[in-house]
Amino acid sequence: MATCGSQLVRGFVPFYFGVHPQSHLRSKTGAPLISTATATSAKRGSRPMRIQSAFDMLSDSSASMKQWDGSEEAQFVDWFRQAWPYIKGHRGSTFVLVISAEIMDTPHLDPILQDISLLHGLGIKFVIVPGTWVQIDNILHQKGTQGKYVGPYRITDKDSLEAAKVAAGSVRLTIEAKLSPGPPMLNLRRHGDNSRWHDLGVAVASGNFLAAKRRGVVEGVDFGATGLVKKINVESIRERLDRDCIVVVSNLGYSSSGEILNCNTYEVATATALALQAEKLICIIDGEICDENNHQIRFMTLQDADMLIRKRAGQSPTAATYVNKRSYSARFQNGVGFDNGNGLWTGGEQGFAIGGEERQSRLNGYFSELTAAAFVCQGGVQRVQLIDGRRGGALLLELFTRDGVGTMVASDMYEGTRTATEGDIAGIKLLLKPLEDSGALVRRTDEELVDSIGNYVVVERDGSLISCAALFPFIADKCAEVAAFAVSPECRGNGQGDKLLDFVEKKAASLGLERLFLLTTRALDWFERRGFSECSIESLPEQKRKRINRSRGSKCYMKMLLPDRGGITVNGRSFDNSSL
Repeated sequence: MATCGSQLVRGFVPFYFGVHPQSHLRSKTGAPLISTATATSAKRGSRPMRIQSAFDMLSDSSASMKQWDGSEEAQFVDWFRQAWPYIKGHRGSTFVLVISAEIMDTPHLDPILQDISLLHGLGIKFVIVPGTWVQIDNILHQKGTQGKYVGPYRITDKDSLEAAKVAAGSVRLTIEAKLSPGPPMLNLRRHGDNSRWHDLGVAVASGNFLAAKRRGVVEGVDFGATGLVKKINVESIRERLDRDCIVVVSNLGYSSSGEILNCNTYEVATATALALQAEKLICIIDGEICDENNHQIRFMTLQDADMLIRKRAGQSPTAATYVNKRSYSARFQNGVGFDNGNGLWTGGEQGFAIGGEERQSRLNGYFSELTAAAFVCQGGVQRVQLIDGRRGGALLLELFTRDGVGTMVASDMYEGTRTATEGDIAGIKLLLKPLEDSGALVRRTDEELVDSIGNYVVVERDGSLISCAALFPFIADKCAEVAAFAVSPECRGNGQGDKLLDFVEKKAASLGLERLFLLTTRALDWFERRGFSECSIESLPEQKRKRINRSRGSKCYMKMLLPDRGGITVNGRSFDNSSL
């Protein structure tokens, strides 16, 4: 049943094109299939998870299947409506996607490529950078030799280059072949004779998109035909994306003298994402990113990832390389290459390669990939997501659920967000005063602010506070109040309030709380659009009800929280329910 979730998610796509998927989701007896409404996970505890959207329900591979009936038709419609913001939000975006070499020769590749085809049909532009090191080493092994590495880079001698060419060609042809058929044909006669249904195959484009230069001799080691990324042909890639193609960028580059050079896959992907200014870099790997307690890390800010990598610098050569590079910006000047840290683009260590003994042995798990993600974020890509490709439908679940199933490293979320201190009180008062003067917020005394300052979260930018909120937990009732929610006028309308609310929700979930509530007189519409529903004051904790000034006529709103799924970091601390 591991693929049930992904099969059901794929069933939404024909519906997006105007077809009900019921005709092809059928059991062996011919009855249409649908999964149960609730699912549990031993890893996440025995408490049933609340269904936030259609795709959240599908994220548990143990979900059983049962026949479709009338009640589930309504549920299906609700699921699809909840999926629409994800579809709309991702449409038109450019994602650079690395498929690790460990995945390429496994049965997991087929459903991954099928899901890429599906997402392409929903309007996402994909640039695929496939890994080949496993395939190269296998070819060398068959010839009675083995790959040689120094640090993360392969020494590309004559035999290795020939193996790299064979591997790159084989991988490219495999991807092209598996993407070409497009989604499965359905029984569409009831929707009319539409010829476009017979032309759903995906066009795949590849070519000489990568210009490279020799790595040369470094510290006495001749790396042969190993290359460093020099230029990504952005115009050619964008032209093909605009023609509705999925683009495949090989790790084989071409020098100015016509040589073929073998480049590191992750350096190619990094350069491609930076040059294209992609919205995301997604890495499909063959495992999970876990913390020291073997709990999966679901989200890290760039700041938190940087802190963790620095702690591990003594244990991991990859982390040590990152720390050395972190003193300068990870810039990529298209046509020249990666900045080597002194303002020049010549020689030495430049991009961020993954490979060699540390990665192959997995002595440090998937720490190399996490470190590369931080490097890319630091260079300008806002989001990097690391997904376990062995999980059925993982790519869909990562993109179409709130918390996803992989690990996200983000440079733009929660930037400058922290717990308030007494030194922030003056700034908090400046944010609250206009709302207090208008009657939108209850006025708070200095003494009240001092007593509760540890409950406040603030966002600081350029030395000034731009937003704040307070979270008051009621642990016994498994809920918390959101209060004093304020964003400076000049920062409104650009998503700052959403980022702050999302941070507060994650912090509450990490404490094991199940509900958020708030009292408001003016911001009803804003909170309703973000999942809050009006409720009775009597549904609030008794301790809170006794303190409410009912003469204000405030409306009470409540929102159910998704349970914390482990590995969420708040102010540098990793929370999970086992630590409560």
